[in-house]
Amino acid sequence: MSEQPKALLVLEDGTVYEGKAFGASGTTGGELCFNTGMTGYQEVFTDPSYYGQVLIMNNVHIGNYGVKEEDVESDSIKIKGLIARNLEELFSRKQAAGSLDEYLKKHKLVAIEGVDTRALVTKVRERGAMNCLISTEILDAEVLKAKLAEVPNMDGLELASVVSTKVPYELGDPTSPIRIAVLDFGTKRNILNCMVDRGAYVKVFPAKTPLSELKAFSPAGYFISNGPGDPAAMPYAVETIKEVLAEDKPTFGICLGHQLLALANDIPTFKMHHGHRGMNHPVKNLLTGRCEITTQNHGFGVDPEAVRKAEHIEITHVNLNDESIEGIRVKGKPHFSVQYHPESTPGPHDSRYLFDEFVNMIRQQEGVV
Repeated sequence: MSEQPKALLVLEDGTVYEGKAFGASGTTGGELCFNTGMTGYQEVFTDPSYYGQVLIMNNVHIGNYGVKEEDVESDSIKIKGLIARNLEELFSRKQAAGSLDEYLKKHKLVAIEGVDTRALVTKVRERGAMNCLISTEILDAEVLKAKLAEVPNMDGLELASVVSTKVPYELGDPTSPIRIAVLDFGTKRNILNCMVDRGAYVKVFPAKTPLSELKAFSPAGYFISNGPGDPAAMPYAVETIKEVLAEDKPTFGICLGHQLLALANDIPTFKMHHGHRGMNHPVKNLLTGRCEITTQNHGFGVDPEAVRKAEHIEITHVNLNDESIEGIRVKGKPHFSVQYHPESTPGPHDSRYLFDEFVNMIRQQEGVV
């Protein structure tokens, strides 16, 4: 790789970091967040839940096993920018289709390396989530600080309809009685795969699809997907989910879907200090007493005090790091959700049982052996 040009990173609090440009040239901004995972960077970059965010990867070397077309969770990179200590052009995996640098340039993603990411992550943990700008073309920090004011705040931002599919599509065996209607707010491909692998036939619908169109599919169950943005800025989704819950069919929500299920049950959500992102978060299943190591990516959470006061809601999972709510279910109803990602790509497989529980709920209700 030829000598890299200079790049600047400017934070909302006025801090400026100098590093080296990597990937595409340009200027990009969004909410600063960090991921603690050591592997799976391509899956992380393509996760729609990261839309609108500039990502710090904690591992010292990112890109050292290249990229591969199969290692994606959507059809394009969804992060707005990338920050790392060392971004690698050379890679060692024989199966890789190319380098990280080529991949970022292809997807027009601006990145910066050579940044002290340990210091940067410490700042985010102490200061909380904040906006930032990366630029390889504007090297005047004062100009970038002025432009940073144009970056929208994630609090109150509706992004799910931006990343959602524009047209419905189907996956799986059309003859299967396990028919699942998926409300797509930014679903990951492996979530759909986890349902199809268990014999389900799924139809994925755009975010603003009314219940009448969902019912036309004759679903035996409903899935509320993950996605980006503030759930409180999605009243259209909350109203639809309330109607879905009135159908009394098995309903499962993940991440943003967990937050929307809570809102549909009159439980508020809130913006977290700096969120949970990575593949090593311990969660306790209160129903079984077992601990799971989970993959997570969320900057909003369900109000713990409101959940504990809600007589019709049972808390099923809690985070062992900070006691935040990681799972709920509606008492006496086949409706449940988790804040983390049981499809876990990348990450551990401890929580895949939740898909078994969802499919088994549908089998029981439909009388399928």
